[in-house]
Amino acid sequence: MLETTSVGSFPKPDYLVTARGALQRGEIAAPELRALEERATREWIKIQEDIGIDILVHGEMERGDMTTFFAERLVGYGVSGLVRSYGNRYYRKPIIDGVLDRPQPMTVDWYRWVQSLTTKPVKGMLTGAYTMCDWSFDEHYASRRDAVLALAEIIHEEVRDLEAAGARYIQIDEPAISTRPDEIDLAIEAMEIVTDGIKATTISHICYGDFAKIYPRILSLPVDVLDLEFANSGFANLEIFKRPKFTKKVTVGVIDVHSHVIETRSQVVDGIHRALRVFDPEQVWIDPDCGLKTRTVPEAIDKLKVMVEATQQVKHELGFS
Repeated sequence: MLETTSVGSFPKPDYLVTARGALQRGEIAAPELRALEERATREWIKIQEDIGIDILVHGEMERGDMTTFFAERLVGYGVSGLVRSYGNRYYRKPIIDGVLDRPQPMTVDWYRWVQSLTTKPVKGMLTGAYTMCDWSFDEHYASRRDAVLALAEIIHEEVRDLEAAGARYIQIDEPAISTRPDEIDLAIEAMEIVTDGIKATTISHICYGDFAKIYPRILSLPVDVLDLEFANSGFANLEIFKRPKFTKKVTVGVIDVHSHVIETRSQVVDGIHRALRVFDPEQVWIDPDCGLKTRTVPEAIDKLKVMVEATQQVKHELGFS
């Protein structure tokens, strides 16, 4: 109980950001970039181990964007120009322009390599079918449902292969679910395909939307753990989950990834205690609200450190350690 983890992405070190730009300008070759992606991944695995995080993530050093990365590895996808995501963040929005197919696993080899770097469990990390569709242009399928379910079959294949490769925890990110509450049933239908027959612990990260409009229906999403944002909203959305009773495990976001300010230990301890008034300790894991990639490397490290220190304090107070 009260295991610590992260949502997925970490900030890329300066040398990797520079190298990604150099590759686009033709100044370095792909193998040179790959070597630096591996270096950055090793560094983040060690940082997490040193801090004492329980369930690790690989940090997504090899990924530019959570949708485009997968679109570039699937048949039936193209990529458009830059589209604003939020604030001054942009991404190259994928375009579904044909029948979707997965010619080969997209994350399995990287997962196997990362897991070989540590004795702690590393999560397999995927973007879910609903979010892949919602954050893409669809110029091929007759309906959103057709596109979402076609993607669900592909994501299921990837989840199955990750499990076969030894992944004990597999996270299927679905941030778009909370922004389109009218399509929650479609998101659930897609996840039923994605997780069908999977024995690994499945997690879905959902953030920054109107939870009130999807609760308690979201409890029908067929995953073991829901990873939710709380810190950015000042934990006000905890009230939503008091009734009816929350029936899954929940990963409580206690670190605001959109703020440069480093939380104090007492602030995070207070947030955990507030969550424990709503959720049973046996249900709760602890992590940041979302990926930390928008923070600087030192900020991300400091935020993770205070998260772990606060969690250890609460566990000691409750007699769990």
